[in-house]
Amino acid sequence: MSDQIEPARQEPARQAPPGAASETAATETAEAEFDIPDFDARKTRRAVRRGILRTSFTVLATLMVISLVATIGSPWVQRRGDRVQRMYQVLGTALQMANPGYNIELGMPSASPLSLSLEASIRPLRAVGGFSTGRDFGDQKDELTQDFFGHVQRPPLGFATETPLTYGLYNVGTGNQPKERMREVLARLPETMDALAVVEFTTPLTPAQLLAFGKQYQSCPDLVVYEHRPRFTPITWSPGLGLMNTTAPPFRGECVDYVPRGLADFRTWVGSLRDHDDANLRQFGLSLARLRTSAAEGKAYAYVDELSSIDRLRKIIEDPRVRTIRVADVSYPLE
Repeated sequence: MSDQIEPARQEPARQAPPGAASETAATETAEAEFDIPDFDARKTRRAVRRGILRTSFTVLATLMVISLVATIGSPWVQRRGDRVQRMYQVLGTALQMANPGYNIELGMPSASPLSLSLEASIRPLRAVGGFSTGRDFGDQKDELTQDFFGHVQRPPLGFATETPLTYGLYNVGTGNQPKERMREVLARLPETMDALAVVEFTTPLTPAQLLAFGKQYQSCPDLVVYEHRPRFTPITWSPGLGLMNTTAPPFRGECVDYVPRGLADFRTWVGSLRDHDDANLRQFGLSLARLRTSAAEGKAYAYVDELSSIDRLRKIIEDPRVRTIRVADVSYPLE
């Protein structure tokens, strides 16, 4: 039996497991992605410049938006609530009260991103009909400003409030310019002249007594002194104070008839003040404690008549209720 050679058995080809090809392709792709390209200085400079420009444009646009919002929104923020009205009523009144020797008119408010201001036109009080030249008697322009938080840093005029009338008010209660001396001064002046005068009482008068006194001599208490504070600016009140930008009806009648209404207005204004107003009031040389005490007492230590003839003052100074009269200014009736 012949030997037969059996053909060699061929092993079947091993097939790759499913997914192996895709894993290999993914590995090759990942390796290709992480290949570090050759450094190109020109492309790098371009990329840096583009980044700087984009950052600069972003910062500029942000600043422009902030500036626009601040500029457009600041008037609304500064005028929010009753800030403007309170500024007129509290700060405007305090400014006039702290400077009784001046006539102060407040203009329209203006707002900036960090403050609110009122323009102030300031003129020294003089005898009606008088005129003069020179810086000391000229009108001044200034601003009453509060910051974003409502604080006053520098009130107009400051401590430069020296006027003839201011000195006359400083002397109330000091004994300076006694009746005997001022009687001689009045005797030397022509009786037809008009005067701006401070009439001081020996004993403070009640509103009813002051009203009767004014009617007796036809003298107008344009400014009433409600505080005994020798050598300092006393607390005073005049028609119209504390009533700015309100719906309160204007007073109609003779000047002397305003005395009871004036005290009522003074008390109403003091009653509207809040405890946090004290810090601003002190910037004007005032305080809540002094104001409340003066309003509660309601006694007139003196008053200012802006238009009184010398002849009338000669009669008033002889009244035993009058301690003295201080003439702050005189003028001739030119009309």
